[in-house]
Amino acid sequence: MLSYLLASGMQGTYDALSREAELEDFDAADPKSKFSGLLEKKWTSVIRLQKKIMDLEARNNALVEELASPTRAVAGSSSNTPFIPRPPARHTLSSHRAQVTRVTFHPTWTVLASASDDATVKIWDWESGDLERTVKGHTKAVTDVDYDPKGNIMALGPGKRVQEHEDAARTRPHGIERALHADGRAAHLCEPRQDDPCMGSVDGTLTGHSEWVREVVPSDDGRLLVSVSNDQTARVWDFATGETKSELRGHEHVVECAVFAPANSYAAIRELTGINSNGGAAGTRPEAGRYAATGSRDKTVKLWDTASGQCLRTFVGHDNWVRALIFHPSGKYLLSASDDKTVKVWDLATGRCTKTLDAHGHFVTCAAWGRATVGGGGAEKDGKKDEPRRINVMATGCVDNTIKVWTP
Repeated sequence: MLSYLLASGMQGTYDALSREAELEDFDAADPKSKFSGLLEKKWTSVIRLQKKIMDLEARNNALVEELASPTRAVAGSSSNTPFIPRPPARHTLSSHRAQVTRVTFHPTWTVLASASDDATVKIWDWESGDLERTVKGHTKAVTDVDYDPKGNIMALGPGKRVQEHEDAARTRPHGIERALHADGRAAHLCEPRQDDPCMGSVDGTLTGHSEWVREVVPSDDGRLLVSVSNDQTARVWDFATGETKSELRGHEHVVECAVFAPANSYAAIRELTGINSNGGAAGTRPEAGRYAATGSRDKTVKLWDTASGQCLRTFVGHDNWVRALIFHPSGKYLLSASDDKTVKVWDLATGRCTKTLDAHGHFVTCAAWGRATVGGGGAEKDGKKDEPRRINVMATGCVDNTIKVWTP
């Protein structure tokens, strides 16, 4: 203490302490003394130890949460364990100058496309985190981006501008699936021309919503469409006839997003709701588009029977608008992204939130799953050859202009 007081120029305090402690003979001015700078070192050590303790406590809490999770890895069966994203993210991708509106994965390569309000689409190698190119041409915000099933064509919205992927085959396929976009209170069906997918015409308009349509999503077999609107409803449409199959009412605010449940999720949904039939004869293939989920500004996610329009379950837990929904590839979980900066993982069989991922530092605007082959470069690690493997990957986009990539 005396050394510190003297070094700090507090002579009066130094004199008083040395007199009261009867240490007038102590030479605090000696820089070689073992007491010189000792107090500062002790304080620094305490701060470092506190930080280390906090880090260890955080790591311990994460491990406890992982052990308690029904999705934790079990020795010898990791390949069968569903991938549930957890921090830290593999990459944080930064290059956009405005919020990210949509992310989508190439069906084959380790390529991720992101659309943004900065009027561009950016192409990334999500395995390395490198930006490969920036696609320009729009003069206003790009609200959507997607690949055709073979990955040869990339479509951009609004209006779904279509162009070939840079590395795609030179010959274009004979058109792609009908592009969809929302415009006011109607959903338009646009058929790309066979001679030039970049051109097309509107060949159908679905009307029924009383306010702006925010999103239109097709079922896996293309037979149904689901649209969501500012009128607080979602509608399920027959693609061939343009008729409304059902109206999904129950949200108390604008409905932001929707997604059809994949067939491999039907077993978990039936377990959740107690439904014994999938809507078809025994032994038949499950009917595509039978169930759908919607997310709303009322902070809830709802699961629907699209045939009857009945709400099967409401998932409550977010603290702000729900912006995006994706079903887990295993069919066991539904993931929701929200303006509360999180992604929540819902167990479809129980209806419980099994994990909350603190994904971004701002509103999470979009999310997507991808699957690709990685590795197999021939290099050896720990005496073992790097074999190619198929992995699931998730990407999330944010109002802060960034994309995060989450891998096992």
